[in-house]
Amino acid sequence: MVEIWFTYLWPLVIILLKILLIVVPLLVAVAYLTLFERKVMAAMHLRMGPNVVGPWGLWQPFADGLKLFVKETILPTGANKVVFVVAPMLTFILSLVAWAVIPIDAGLVLSDINVGIMFLFAISSLGVYGVVMAGWASNSRYSFLGAMRSAAQMVSYEISMGFVIVTVLMCVGSLNLTDIVESQRTVWYMFPLLPMAVIFFISTLAETNRHPFDLPEAEAELVAGYQTEYSAMTYALFFLGEYANMILMSALTVILFMGGWLPPMDIAIFNWLPGPFWFALKIAFLLFVFVWVRATFPRYRYDQLMRLGWKVFLPISLIWVVLTAGVLVYFDLAP
Repeated sequence: MVEIWFTYLWPLVIILLKILLIVVPLLVAVAYLTLFERKVMAAMHLRMGPNVVGPWGLWQPFADGLKLFVKETILPTGANKVVFVVAPMLTFILSLVAWAVIPIDAGLVLSDINVGIMFLFAISSLGVYGVVMAGWASNSRYSFLGAMRSAAQMVSYEISMGFVIVTVLMCVGSLNLTDIVESQRTVWYMFPLLPMAVIFFISTLAETNRHPFDLPEAEAELVAGYQTEYSAMTYALFFLGEYANMILMSALTVILFMGGWLPPMDIAIFNWLPGPFWFALKIAFLLFVFVWVRATFPRYRYDQLMRLGWKVFLPISLIWVVLTAGVLVYFDLAP
């Protein structure tokens, strides 16, 4: 019995503990990201934000979660009930699964696979299925239109994101996320590839359906889009999935363009601080930009959204791939 425990069960326990060490802090970060967003937007609007539940409103995310947990889950009469319930679960699960390959520090990653960037791109591409399933299963015109918008939007911006990733991979010569970070010890890729970094970050706004690209859930014309018929915990799963995807896309941007866990300069005080601190700090900065954009810019029209993706980002990213390849070959810089 002891031999079976150490041979088969103990490795499973270790893996489960590693998963919990990733998932639990991530869920706490998602909870407090909602408070962070409301506080930052309140400061930009010259108001207080949540400040009643707990000191400085620190317990507000848990109050919101409890409220959603105790509410009744309403299933529309004409809905496909199985798909209706599975859709938010799929969105939430995919937002957690992607973190399996995210390196938080050197050697600190759950699964250090050699095709980590392809794994992340595949998982982010699957996210559209949860939205489309929700829009179709709800049997609502508003939900269906929101789902169709989201499908077109995510597919459109994934193409330019793919070309941006190709430019980074050409400079690195590896699909491993740890190798991508280690290759930026001399210079972060956001400096030589600045246009690509900007396009990638704006594309992540569209990929996560965030303002000013939140057309799939535009309340002015679609009530709440694909979320219209959802309530209680089914709605909460969509909510958690969206915010977890914001953190995931910020982490991916940090890995590709901002040196991951590496400090900004080779200075003793910076090197003394641990890698996960720098990784979290850079993610927090990008999340602040997410909120800043929401508080600043008006929502795009749908034709403007599509034109930006197909007529601006796609040609620029494609041209930049060619330029990067030419520079690497001409100056013999290819890894």
